[in-house]
Amino acid sequence: MYKRVLLKLSGEALMGEKQFGIDNGRLEEYAKDIKDLYDEKVEIAIVIGGGNIFRGVQAERGGMDRTQGDYMGMLATMINSMALQAALEKEGIYTRLQSAIEMKEIAEPYIKRRAVRHLEKRRVVIFGAGTGSPYFTTDSAAALRAIEIEADVILKGTRVDGIYTADPEKDPSATKFENLTFEDAYSKGLNVMDLTAFTLCKENDVPVIVFDMNKKGNLKKVVMGEKIGTLVTV
Repeated sequence: MYKRVLLKLSGEALMGEKQFGIDNGRLEEYAKDIKDLYDEKVEIAIVIGGGNIFRGVQAERGGMDRTQGDYMGMLATMINSMALQAALEKEGIYTRLQSAIEMKEIAEPYIKRRAVRHLEKRRVVIFGAGTGSPYFTTDSAAALRAIEIEADVILKGTRVDGIYTADPEKDPSATKFENLTFEDAYSKGLNVMDLTAFTLCKENDVPVIVFDMNKKGNLKKVVMGEKIGTLVTV
């Protein structure tokens, strides 16, 4: 069983069956799953993407300045973070939202010691606005925050049940990996995280578990030690 975890969620996961924005039903499901884990006295930090609202890379393709687009993407992560915070508090969970960009009316500034203290006091901490710098993804933010707060593992919740040789939604012959090293994942060109996040995890010996977050109960099972998803280690 892991004592302190960092849960990485994609913004797209919040869309549910929608094409854009936030599906309230999916948000409620996630909040209930996190509550089940919270009740086991696990310390939980969360990083969530903003791709259901805006992506900086897409803006760049459309001719917008990449830096401007990335900052807009960071604001999208804050919208998702606030929505998740509200859903968690509805479940009776104490939370704190910390932002890498100052937004004092809605979130605390990110301060490592304060974040760790919140975790120790049984508050779920949500880290918004990525790293606060352009050209870094929320995967990189998740890796960075996990290292800083000394999380035992990064749990990457996706809509597939692990890492495959190819995209299982497009290639029915794709086979799943139960365990991988960072070296193997890199050499095989597997899409686990972006290279910056990947390197941070490898150099700081932070394991990553990729699992299906959309299957009820999976989050708790993973943290309790059941073999679900794919484990990537040094």
